[in-house]
Amino acid sequence: MFAVIQFPGSNDDRDMCFAVKSALGAEVALVWHKRGELPPGTRAVLLPGGFSYGDYLRCGAMARFSPVMAAVKRFADAGGPVLGTCNGFQVLCESGLLPGALLRNQALDFVCDPEQRVRVEQAAAPFTSRARPGQVLRIPIKHGEGRYVAEPAELARLDAAGQIVLRYCDAAGETTPDANPNGSVGNVAGVRNAAGNVMGLMPHPEHAAEEGLPGGCDGLVILGSLVDWLERAR
Repeated sequence: MFAVIQFPGSNDDRDMCFAVKSALGAEVALVWHKRGELPPGTRAVLLPGGFSYGDYLRCGAMARFSPVMAAVKRFADAGGPVLGTCNGFQVLCESGLLPGALLRNQALDFVCDPEQRVRVEQAAAPFTSRARPGQVLRIPIKHGEGRYVAEPAELARLDAAGQIVLRYCDAAGETTPDANPNGSVGNVAGVRNAAGNVMGLMPHPEHAAEEGLPGGCDGLVILGSLVDWLERAR
């Protein structure tokens, strides 16, 4: 079962549930942030996008103290897969479950693009096994504080360790400055932890889960990879 965490201010929680349940046929449960434990049978945790606690202080800075995050951390420390999208990515960085930080977009604007391209840097379970290295995915973005930052030495370490999973790119797969929507260092769009079981990304795979709609269905490469991994791990 997928546990989708609900914070006050989450607004992509039900979209995530729809994508996982309707497009992929997986069982899903909404989990309110005040719960101190994850539901029995939880096999993966999803932290959705939105504006937890109204983005007061910093995005994700207050959500990290929600009771459920202690349970999420225990789950991750035990090797359970955790995926955070947009605000969920911010919460994971604030919680120390992922390296780096997410700051205001370089142009101090809110970006919204239903056809943002990202290049897959690492194709591996549990999050990108349906992809191939260098594959370009089209996944929507919508955020005002999505600029990923890390010290140069830390960024080099993450790159060498294969922890940078996605980079913003153009349609040809080139990571040019023009393809970077928010000023993220190294065009970073998604990273994972050293163990590989926690990943965060600013794009919204749950909004790219239906063929024929503007967002397309490239988000299923990521969400479907996680479903595949859980099926194999049964």
